[in-house]
Amino acid sequence: MHSSQRKTASQCVSVLGCGSQYENAIEDFCLTKFRLVMQELDQKQWCNWKDTVDRLYGELTNCTYLVAQKLECYWPNRLVDEFFIRVHKHYFHDCSVSGRLLSDPPNRILGPFIAVPILVTLLMTALVVWRSKRSEGIV
Repeated sequence: MHSSQRKTASQCVSVLGCGSQYENAIEDFCLTKFRLVMQELDQKQWCNWKDTVDRLYGELTNCTYLVAQKLECYWPNRLVDEFFIRVHKHYFHDCSVSGRLLSDPPNRILGPFIAVPILVTLLMTALVVWRSKRSEGIV
């Protein structure tokens, strides 16, 4: 067997061996630590990208890469993609793209957006009624 054929054969074996072995390894080594740290955080902080993405998510990504290297797997691969989709569905499904938890603005900001249209509507109604009574006497 030529060296190029051996290399191709070893790559095929490496890729095939990365199935359940790689999946189990990233679950055991990477996800276990990530879960523990995320449980220590308040769920409101899960969507704070400074607490999660910069530090924890980066460590999780690096862990999946290091496990792939150790097992001589390609990275990224389909299994790591599916792994991160599961992580996102569990931990980040309520997060916005900006990384902030979606919520209503504070009342001091929301109040004027509600009060001003109501006051304008009442003022316009009063103006129409006043104008219609005033013009009734003019023929």
